[in-house]
Amino acid sequence: MGNSRSVPSYCFNCVSGPDFLRVRVEDGVARCIEPNHEGADVHPALGRPCVRAYGLVQKTYNPHRVLTPMKRSNPKKGRDEDPGFVPISWDEALDIVAARLQDIRARGLLDEQGLPRVAATFGHGGTPASYMGTLPAFLGAWGPVDYSMGSGQGVKCTHSEHLYGEFWHRGFTVCADTPNARYIVAFGANVEVTGGVCAVKRHADARIRGVKRVYVEPHLSVTGGCSSEWVPIKPKTDPAFMLAMIHVLLCEAGVARLDTAFLRERTASPYLVGPDGYYLRDPQTRKPLVWDERSSVAVPFDTPGAQPALEGCYTVAQALTQGPDGEVTSFTDAPGRTGLTMTADAMREYSPEWAQAICDVPAATIRRIALEYLEHACIGQTIVIDGRTLPHRPVAVTLGKTVNNGWGAFEACWSRTVLAMLVGALEVPGGTLGTTVRLNKPHDNRLLSVAPGEDGFMVCNFNATTPEQWQAKPTGRNAHRTLVPHVGHSPWSQALGPTHLAWMFMREAPPNWPQPSFPEIWFTYRTNPAIAFWQTDHLTETIARMPFVVAFAYTQDETNHMADLLLPEATDLEGTQLIRCGGTKFIEQAWAHRGVVLRQPVVQPQGEARDFTWIATELARRTGLLQGYVERINKGAALLPLKGEGWDFRLPTDEAPEVDAIWDAVCKAASAELSGGAEVLGLDAMKERGYYTVPHTRVDWYLTPTMEAQGLRYELPYQERLLRIGRELERRLHGQGVHWWDEQLREYRALPAWHDVPGLWEQAVRDAGGDPADYPFWGITTKSMQYSSGNNVGIPLMDEVARNIRGHGRVIMNAGAARTLGLADGDWVEIESTHGSTRGQLALVQGCRPDTVVIPGQFQHWKTPFAKDLNYPSLNAVTPMSGVALQLTDATGSGADIVRVRVRRVLPDTLPRRAAQEVPA
Repeated sequence: MGNSRSVPSYCFNCVSGPDFLRVRVEDGVARCIEPNHEGADVHPALGRPCVRAYGLVQKTYNPHRVLTPMKRSNPKKGRDEDPGFVPISWDEALDIVAARLQDIRARGLLDEQGLPRVAATFGHGGTPASYMGTLPAFLGAWGPVDYSMGSGQGVKCTHSEHLYGEFWHRGFTVCADTPNARYIVAFGANVEVTGGVCAVKRHADARIRGVKRVYVEPHLSVTGGCSSEWVPIKPKTDPAFMLAMIHVLLCEAGVARLDTAFLRERTASPYLVGPDGYYLRDPQTRKPLVWDERSSVAVPFDTPGAQPALEGCYTVAQALTQGPDGEVTSFTDAPGRTGLTMTADAMREYSPEWAQAICDVPAATIRRIALEYLEHACIGQTIVIDGRTLPHRPVAVTLGKTVNNGWGAFEACWSRTVLAMLVGALEVPGGTLGTTVRLNKPHDNRLLSVAPGEDGFMVCNFNATTPEQWQAKPTGRNAHRTLVPHVGHSPWSQALGPTHLAWMFMREAPPNWPQPSFPEIWFTYRTNPAIAFWQTDHLTETIARMPFVVAFAYTQDETNHMADLLLPEATDLEGTQLIRCGGTKFIEQAWAHRGVVLRQPVVQPQGEARDFTWIATELARRTGLLQGYVERINKGAALLPLKGEGWDFRLPTDEAPEVDAIWDAVCKAASAELSGGAEVLGLDAMKERGYYTVPHTRVDWYLTPTMEAQGLRYELPYQERLLRIGRELERRLHGQGVHWWDEQLREYRALPAWHDVPGLWEQAVRDAGGDPADYPFWGITTKSMQYSSGNNVGIPLMDEVARNIRGHGRVIMNAGAARTLGLADGDWVEIESTHGSTRGQLALVQGCRPDTVVIPGQFQHWKTPFAKDLNYPSLNAVTPMSGVALQLTDATGSGADIVRVRVRRVLPDTLPRRAAQEVPA
């Protein structure tokens, strides 16, 4: 054996990272991926990466990689057009981009509609930021960039959870405190697949401890197979199940069995609601009133020594309410009901017997699960965490994709959070936890985002809906600031707006709405919306109309097939970047340490691929933005500010910094910040260690201690704020003649009410000219753990491993339902909706509802090497993004991966030639 070494790095190809790893390199060639056992005491999965990381060697040496800048020679764009890419030099490629950017700068960064002329789309859950080096610093120095044209992330991910979770308890993503939980009810939360290796380890340990996880989902997924119980529920009826659970707790078990101390002190349950649906307020202070059981009068909620009543209706001598647009109504001898009483009254009709008819789940099952949840809550018990005594409520409810986005998601997210609230299991050990923030700052510590706001709640950063402050003219193509107050205006907000509306409206705008222009330059990286979003043929046609596309490319794919320039960046094992790790971060990423981890060049970049930081620096230099670019890096755009108390590693702004100089400064600043200045590690030292961490107290996994320290309450269960801003938004939109958003406006309620959520998809079939009886199945999808939202679909090893999972590359269908159609296992079938069709082979199972078919993953590629020859089906091909898509969009701007379909056998002579190959059983 020649020269052999083991190089530390990370994998952050999905949101459930970063994972530590090492790369075995022999004679300059990466041979294999290994665990980083030195990180076993730091990384929750003992320094082991998940399966995706093991494909990085194949990714590096993929023979189909784009290895030199390429320029389009065919001006015509479309699926059937040959781009005619020809190799060019980096100088020519960068000069082309710089010239176009300089021309835009000379004419103005915003076009005649006030929209940015430059747009950018990045892939899965923000993870491309961990591979794009200092590109954010360049984009920040540039100015306005439109990030509102997504590739499916956000809108069809866990979108409503992002918005409501962060509003209610700073939970951009939400999970169970698995290490301390004893009973988990998971509604489609396929965490054994989506949670990465840390989640798999935590849940495996929990099963050894004896945790009971009840899994509620239409099909038996990997997580369902690892659970104590599977409950096959009708698609999109999960909110009804949860509303019935709340009914059992409030209306059958009764308030006395709940965590009354938590409800009284940490929530808005005691706040009195007036006749008009708004809080009754003190006329002098305008603070919400509670009924003091000691003095038998209404007093402001924060009156010292008061004992607020949790239940009942009381007469308040003098009060006022604050309605929309600052309207104030005065009351004398007003009836005021507590928020908890209002909630209990609203839940009274939602019995398990009522839910049974909707969910197709026996009432006895729903009632049993609700009571088991209550019995396991251990109300009154405590636990010591890192020397501090905290409440121990070892029960949690978790939600998965399609449950926590699209219609029904508001009701589901509210119900999940209220179920935690009722037993005091919100943000305490064992309970339901948020993990990170993206709509609030700082992103690396959600506890620091907590500050006192109005009415005893956390500060809320919704977009304004008042006449003076409402953003009537969209600032981005998805109009997130105009249509979606919840999403706020953080750097992440555009990407979390209704990104499908941008694609739809650029083709055809609804009445009384400006048709957005196409951006003059569109940058893409680690994203393939032509496959990953809905109605893929329709979207491909839209992408083909983009005037100029710059794709940072790994291989050619369905989206960059329309590009004008392909720029090859150094991939995972070839570039340098430092990112944060530990603390609490995304799904099940709760560490007892926090710090940074380094990605470094394990091998030299293949071909003419360049480090992304080099590309960003060159773009800044050639566009005359070098000073602003370096200033952005100095202020923290590469990870953190390069100057702090007692240390200063800022870079000179009058010269182009080298890649290593940038990351050397970032490494020094990060280690100095973490150690309080006691230790400074440069790039060379960080390369040896691979990571640098300090202890992180587990108390900071939980938000409730911070809420207690600041005397704040969770804005639950009654939603006065949502009621008010909904009425304000209605006035603003109607004032502009916009009525096509009226269905979404009905979601702004103080308390959720069940509406026929599945019926919305049946109505969509009618509105598209079809008959629901002709489309008798629910088409849904599920994720394959081996895939990073399609980012690694061209790596053969991922397919090889995924073939071990039942249904991979196939259409999963209930065996009994298939028999009624005369279908057999392995038959080729066509899945058809009113908007498209897809084809694949059947995998017949017992673990799927008879009214449901499941298509795993995102496939049906026609350009991506290797993937295009798999002939796997895709639900995206049949899910609409035109016509009825607007009515299937909820108030937060999200939709869902679900569609009504029909199934028919396809004879071999009607299949494409390459489809004759056998797909794995």
